[in-house]
Amino acid sequence: MPLELSVNVARTLADNQDRGEGRLVFWAGFRMLVSLGGAMNCAWRAANGRTTDREKRPMPKWRVTRLLPVVLTTLGLFFLCPIIACQVKEPAADQPEKSAAEQPKQPAANQPKEITNSIDMKLVLIPAGEFMMGSPDSDTDAEADEKPQHRVRITKPFYLGSTEVTQEQYERVMGQNPSWFCATGDGKVEVAGQNTRQFPVEWVSWEDAVEFCRRLSQKEGKTYRLPTEAEWEYACRAGSTTRYCIGDAPADLVEYAWYDENSDDTTHPVGQKKPNAWGLYDMHGNVWEWCADRFAEDYYRASPADDPNGPDSRVFRVLRGGAWYLQPWVLRSARRDSYPPRDRFHGYGFRVARTL
Repeated sequence: MPLELSVNVARTLADNQDRGEGRLVFWAGFRMLVSLGGAMNCAWRAANGRTTDREKRPMPKWRVTRLLPVVLTTLGLFFLCPIIACQVKEPAADQPEKSAAEQPKQPAANQPKEITNSIDMKLVLIPAGEFMMGSPDSDTDAEADEKPQHRVRITKPFYLGSTEVTQEQYERVMGQNPSWFCATGDGKVEVAGQNTRQFPVEWVSWEDAVEFCRRLSQKEGKTYRLPTEAEWEYACRAGSTTRYCIGDAPADLVEYAWYDENSDDTTHPVGQKKPNAWGLYDMHGNVWEWCADRFAEDYYRASPADDPNGPDSRVFRVLRGGAWYLQPWVLRSARRDSYPPRDRFHGYGFRVARTL
C-alpha cells in the first residue's frame, strides 16, 4: 500500500509543520524512503517477470501500469520532504512546549503607549516590573501600616488612566454628576462661574467607582477596574524610590500636586500640574483615589511578592494619593488610608485601570 502510506506521510508532515515538531519530520521522511524502496522493488520484479514471495506465478503486466502512479507520487513526496522539513523549527531542548493556555500574551512593547477610549479618557501603558512598596524606617513621617517596606512584582502590564476620572466622563457613563464642587453641588460657591466638567469627580463611594467600571466595561467590551493598591503605588512611583515621585522635598510638590497650600479649598481641573515620569497626572493630591483592595493595617507583614491584591475578609477599602485639603506629608507615595466602601466625601475620587 505505498500510495496510502505516502498520503499518510503527507498528512503527518502537514500536522507536524503546524505543531513545530521537527524530529517527526525525520521519521516521516524515513517512512517515505521505505515506501519508495518497496515500490521500486515491486516495479523491478514486475518488469523482469519475477515472482513475489507470496505468489509463485509471474506478476501480470497490468500491475506494472498500476505501480507507475505510486512510484511517481512517492518520488514527488520524496523531493517535497526536504522543503517542508526546512520550514519546521525544532523546539529548544531546555524549553518544553507550552500549552495554548500557557502561551505568553502579546508583550507590552507591542501595545500602544497611550490610548483614548470612547469617553475621551486617556490611558497610559504601565509596564510589568518590580519596586519597593511601603516606607523605609528612615522616613520619619511613615506610619505603621506602611511597613515593612518590601519588594513587589507587578507581573503583567496594564493601562491606567492618565488622570482621575472627570465629572464629564463620569456623567457620560452614569448619567449623573454627584460632585460637591460643581454647579449643582453643595460646594457650588467655591467654583462659581467655572466650568467643572474637567474637574475630578468626587463625592463617590468605592461602590460607585466599581459600578462605573462595570458599566464602562459593558459599554466597550473591555475590562475596566480599579487598580490594586500595589499597582497604584507602582504607577505613582514610576521608578522613583523617594517620598514623592519627584523627590523628597515637599516644596517640589507645588508643580505636581494640589494640596492645602495651593488649592484655595477646592479641587482643580485634572492634568494642569506636571505628570510623573510615566505620564500620570495628579497622583499626589487633588482627590483621594479608591483602590480595589480591602485594607488591613498589618497586611505588609504577609503580603505576597507577586501581584498582591489585599486581604480577603476586611471591610474597609484602600484610598491613595491624598487630596486638595491635606498637608504634603499625607501625599507621600507610600501613604495609605481607608474608609468603608459606601462612604462618600468631597475628597474621594478614583482613576481606572484597564486589563490587557
